[in-house]
Amino acid sequence: MQAQASTVSQSSSPYFDEARSAEVVNARMGPEADARLRQVMSILVKHLHEAVKEIEPTHEEWFAAIRFLTETGQICSDWRQEYILLSDILGVSMLVDAINHRRPSGATPNTILGPFYVANAPEYPNGTNICLDGKGEPMVVAGRVTDIEGNAIPDAKLEVWQTNDDGFYDVQQKGVQPDSNLRGVFTSDSEGRYWFKSVKPRHYPIPSDGPVGKLLGAMGRHPNRAAHLHFIVTAPGFDPVITHIFTPDCPYLSEDAVFGVKRELIAEFNQVDDIDAAREVGLSSPFWSVSWDFTLATSTTPTRATP
Repeated sequence: MQAQASTVSQSSSPYFDEARSAEVVNARMGPEADARLRQVMSILVKHLHEAVKEIEPTHEEWFAAIRFLTETGQICSDWRQEYILLSDILGVSMLVDAINHRRPSGATPNTILGPFYVANAPEYPNGTNICLDGKGEPMVVAGRVTDIEGNAIPDAKLEVWQTNDDGFYDVQQKGVQPDSNLRGVFTSDSEGRYWFKSVKPRHYPIPSDGPVGKLLGAMGRHPNRAAHLHFIVTAPGFDPVITHIFTPDCPYLSEDAVFGVKRELIAEFNQVDDIDAAREVGLSSPFWSVSWDFTLATSTTPTRATP
């Protein structure tokens, strides 16, 4: 009887012990806690304690982890968010995005926004060249914006941005690159068509001079992002698409540092060596030609089942 009473007492004890650590911590949440917060924190505590029990860190290792998180916060600023970078290199940003943007088959998939989006970029007529520094291999991008049935979506807004040929966004090189270099906003015409001129994107490293970069190096990983163009495509009545298109010849396609590449987003880049064709689009020869259509889903379109 005493042994049984001891067992019951131990299983309901409010005091910490290794075996019941997560249960004891979660039991401390009060009844006034928000239901969603209770759910989230209970799951986080459970899995964190499970990880610690599996890893069995030394005190020195645990304090090293705390120092890493402290340094991650200390390097954050108005223009640099190291915690987002940490989320990116662990694949969490892409996972959260995938969970929140399950779309029907055929719709253009999302990928991560990235830290260098700038609102209110210049609006241009179709055909404008957004490369203002004259660097890089000339390129024309053209396509349509349609719904899942292939119907044109006129007046869709397409925001585009990319790095220059040195691998930097304009906001990373204030005073070096022209303002709004390789950024622009276009609008699809009555047939859903859009087109603009730019330069072929190139791969580039994510910021690697902080704690996240050191972590990548310690794990034997490189900091490079696969070459891409960013897009946000929006139209009334349709889910917005935040996505990239990737060059097929980039050596980092299969090992993008933030896991942003999806097979469906790898485009064809065709080199055109034709003086007349170049003259027609207002570029020098040779130039790169990319044909890319965006397919938008309505907010009421059924999504794919959770994998």
